[in-house]
Amino acid sequence: MAEDLVLDTAIRDWVLIPLSVVMVLIGVLRYFVSKLMRTSQVPDAKVIKEGQVVVRARNLRTSANFIPSKSFRARRIYFNNEENGLLHVPKGQAQNAQAQMFSDPNMAMDMMKKNLSMIIPQTLTFAWVNFFFSGFVAAKIPFPLTQRFRSMLQNGIDLSTVDVSYVSSRSWYFLNLFGLRGLFSLILGEENAVDDTQRMMQMSGFGFDPSKSLGAEKDNLDIVQHEWALPKFEQRAEAVLRKVVS
Repeated sequence: MAEDLVLDTAIRDWVLIPLSVVMVLIGVLRYFVSKLMRTSQVPDAKVIKEGQVVVRARNLRTSANFIPSKSFRARRIYFNNEENGLLHVPKGQAQNAQAQMFSDPNMAMDMMKKNLSMIIPQTLTFAWVNFFFSGFVAAKIPFPLTQRFRSMLQNGIDLSTVDVSYVSSRSWYFLNLFGLRGLFSLILGEENAVDDTQRMMQMSGFGFDPSKSLGAEKDNLDIVQHEWALPKFEQRAEAVLRKVVS
């Protein structure tokens, strides 16, 4: 049977609150440091053009049934023509995103700065939490949880008799690490919020490959089954009116 614990107010004053405040301050400091280390880059006109082409093709695909079949076929040929279509990428011109990054030293340097601005503060903060606050039960969640949450909420506490709703200091660190985006949005603005989850996802890839997006959108546009919605509009309107009247 799980045991109920009485948390000392000193744990709140010397563990819970300082840990939360430090995590917020480190997140704000990391944002300003990364902003100072950031270099201004001129956007590539070719990448912007290809992105706009993908958006236009996607709009055509989603709204295809609102134009006649002849108009849709003409637009699809305009995008998917094998000779000069906007979505057609010749095999020799497909550029690898990793090769593009390594060919541009500024892009590689910016990515290294972003990774360092995330890894170094997190490593130092985790070492600080693990050294000073290891083994503390810092908080209690005010609703019951199942045993599946024990490994997430009680990291660093090897007691199976403690109720799952209690949160260890190490788990509180991870909850603050991945759950402060809303607070950073209020402090720094929505566009400037520090999101460690997105940064970790960006670290797994080296960049964006426009040729793959063009090819994928071309395939999606090829398989669209066009059915003009206007000829059946009167029947659908009549059916709706009959339901309303009846």
